[in-house]
Amino acid sequence: GSDVKSRSPFTGRPSGASHSSQDSVLVSLCNYSPFEHTEITMCIGERLDITSDDGDFMMVRSATTGVESYIPTDYTARLTHRWLFTGLSRIKAVELLMQPNNQSGAFLIRESETNKDGYSLSVLKRSNSSYLDCVKHYRIFQLHNGWIYISPGVTFPTVRHLVEHYSESVGGLCCRLTEPCFIHGVDAPREPRPVPSAIRRPTINWKDISRVYKGYQNRKVRTESDHSFVSEGLREAISSYLQMTEGNDDSWD
Repeated sequence: GSDVKSRSPFTGRPSGASHSSQDSVLVSLCNYSPFEHTEITMCIGERLDITSDDGDFMMVRSATTGVESYIPTDYTARLTHRWLFTGLSRIKAVELLMQPNNQSGAFLIRESETNKDGYSLSVLKRSNSSYLDCVKHYRIFQLHNGWIYISPGVTFPTVRHLVEHYSESVGGLCCRLTEPCFIHGVDAPREPRPVPSAIRRPTINWKDISRVYKGYQNRKVRTESDHSFVSEGLREAISSYLQMTEGNDDSWD
């Protein structure tokens, strides 16, 4: 209806309206250590409380340690609705999602760097090997009527509906959405979830089969174990191979 058209599907606010500081959370985008200190006073991905704001710089207090730091404003991003970031680049989105508290399916939505007034969904995909972990990015398109979509044919009136849908169904993404990107001072620590491991089935040791089959050829009486070890067809295949490789002791290496 007209209400959907007049309001942003991302923020729920009238189009063009900005977030106020009262309904957003400030999040650090880097590890920070003041020049006169060697210890880190602010860590990436933690909630910050503003004590004073001078425009390009602000005095902030860590929500986890209580330590105050005077930092550049662009060291931070604003978070609303728990997963919608303002002022977050693609590179910093990857850094936030790759933090150890995030598991496969952790996600965030951020402003697009290439599409003005557009947004992108960033999703973490964990694997058995940490060096294969990756973050996938999906552009969120908007129709003339204000509805949004990632895959054509599946549209949503708001980004909240989009998140709910992909939390229940993969729908072409790298994995199902599980939890918003972890923020220290906002979320309780998460227990790491084991990644399902692939089971490798044992392979046939052709050297052993070769030895067994040669012994089988030299025996005149078959036993029950002869029938259960390899099939008649496999015996014939091995016999043909042994005839072709006869005299070559390295044929199985």
